[in-house]
Amino acid sequence: MSPKHSEILVRDSVEADVQQIQSIYSHHVLHGTASFELTPPTIRDMCERRQAVISKGLPYIVAVMNHEIVGFAYATPYRPRPAYRFTVEDSVYVREGLQGNKIGSLLLSEVIVRCTQAGYRQMLAVVGDASPPSVALHKRHGFELAGTFKAFGFKFGAWRDTAMLQRQLGEGSSTVVADDEQPR
Repeated sequence: MSPKHSEILVRDSVEADVQQIQSIYSHHVLHGTASFELTPPTIRDMCERRQAVISKGLPYIVAVMNHEIVGFAYATPYRPRPAYRFTVEDSVYVREGLQGNKIGSLLLSEVIVRCTQAGYRQMLAVVGDASPPSVALHKRHGFELAGTFKAFGFKFGAWRDTAMLQRQLGEGSSTVVADDEQPR
């Protein structure tokens, strides 16, 4: 299954995708440091998480190649306090063995576009283990390193850093918003 020979389609996720999404994410939880979870969530957990994102009008998308989910991405509110209402955090995961084939780039691009269209002004990336490939992906999409939290999580017998990257969306901070204004 090589992207060079197959077209990659990015689309909204549907509930039927969750089993494949959970499989991709479980691999990252069990074998990687991008996620600081230690136990993979169940399919039901992933369904609930997906629904929570969608219910807020935020994107939860998948990349499909040869009728198989090869990656997924979504945005969540950064924090629940009202002052953060224009800030979202992205998450991007690609099926093991397919990294470096522009799947993550296609997904991140679409999440950025959709969040910008929805009126969000800032996007954060919280990169577990300060993963160089993930940091590079985000920098290619206009993110800047905002800082690194040292020894922020403990996984696989070692302390792991967390990189924080930030990107303005749309007008960013160049214009003010009304106290009661909300993203669309």
